[in-house]
Amino acid sequence: MAESPGILITLLAFVLVLGPLVFIHELGHYLAGRLFGVKAESFSIGFGKELCGWTDKRGTRWKLSALPLGGYVQFAGDMNAAGKPDPAWLALPAEERNKTFQAKPLWQRAAIVLAGPVTNLLLAVAILAGFALAYGKVVVPPVVGVIQQGSVAEKAGLHVGDRIVSLRGYGVDSFLDVRMAVSQHPGEPLDMVVERAGARVDLPVTAAAKVLSDRFGNEQRIGFIGIGPASIDRVPVGPVGAVGEALTQTRDIISMMVTGIGQIVTGKREVKELGGPIKIAKYSGEQLVSGWQSYAWFVALISINLGFINLLPIPVLDGGHLAFYAAEAVRRKPVSQRGQEWAFRTGLALVLGLMLFVTFNDVASLKIFGG
Repeated sequence: MAESPGILITLLAFVLVLGPLVFIHELGHYLAGRLFGVKAESFSIGFGKELCGWTDKRGTRWKLSALPLGGYVQFAGDMNAAGKPDPAWLALPAEERNKTFQAKPLWQRAAIVLAGPVTNLLLAVAILAGFALAYGKVVVPPVVGVIQQGSVAEKAGLHVGDRIVSLRGYGVDSFLDVRMAVSQHPGEPLDMVVERAGARVDLPVTAAAKVLSDRFGNEQRIGFIGIGPASIDRVPVGPVGAVGEALTQTRDIISMMVTGIGQIVTGKREVKELGGPIKIAKYSGEQLVSGWQSYAWFVALISINLGFINLLPIPVLDGGHLAFYAAEAVRRKPVSQRGQEWAFRTGLALVLGLMLFVTFNDVASLKIFGG
């Protein structure tokens, strides 16, 4: 029978994941704004009605709001929490106008917007670097050491001692690359190239599909060919090496996200694999009871998710603002107010629609509803 961490632990774990990560994200915007002399009118964790807060000596209102699924920094010159520019900033006295977001050069506005997602990614790098520094770097050469009898690999003619050179047209440096490429493409051809006795051999390998289930009853469909590595080592690394390893892991995680989204869009994966706040809360509780290492790694994963999603070029997200600034840089003038208005409305509708969809997905996946 599947285990469950309980509703109270789940809620606590969710708050301990989302709250600090939202704060870190918005703090990135806030600190970049301060660096360039932009006044922050408010800094909110959550949306909607203010529950509690205080105003600091710079006039910034720090507050906790009723709907705890995000946050925002509203700078002087913004009409609302989404960062929509307020035309009234032009009528302000020169001293106040210079403290508005809109008064800053294009590159400074872009840097302020970019600072939020980048801060999330840097936090994840710091966590992953800490693991690498404490436990070392896992070194697994892409050499086949085990082949399961009757497996896809055996039928394709793979031999013990073969060194995997490439999969799906991409070079392979580690058995971890092999595992990631195979697991992400169940039922798909892998175009495997191996090095055997000094020669390169093309093998027609197609990943089989299997469903893994953990102790909490979560299921995941992955690709599988039935091989294992010849050796696994942990190599100590210093601070620089740890950061390099963390950057590599962050890149790989983002690559997995891009691949997963592409597979959902093309129908290779089911849309039910998309998750929202309820699923994040569920996984938060499960990782918390699994130990601090699992929980810390999960925090890093969600931080990368937040950074990546916010960089998507969707109006109302940071990436949407950056897309406007890119257009402004090319056109040598801002996008029209009407164009921005329609873009923000469309982006808001898209984001709200996606939130409703993934929430429905999450609810439908709960055991009490037969998921």
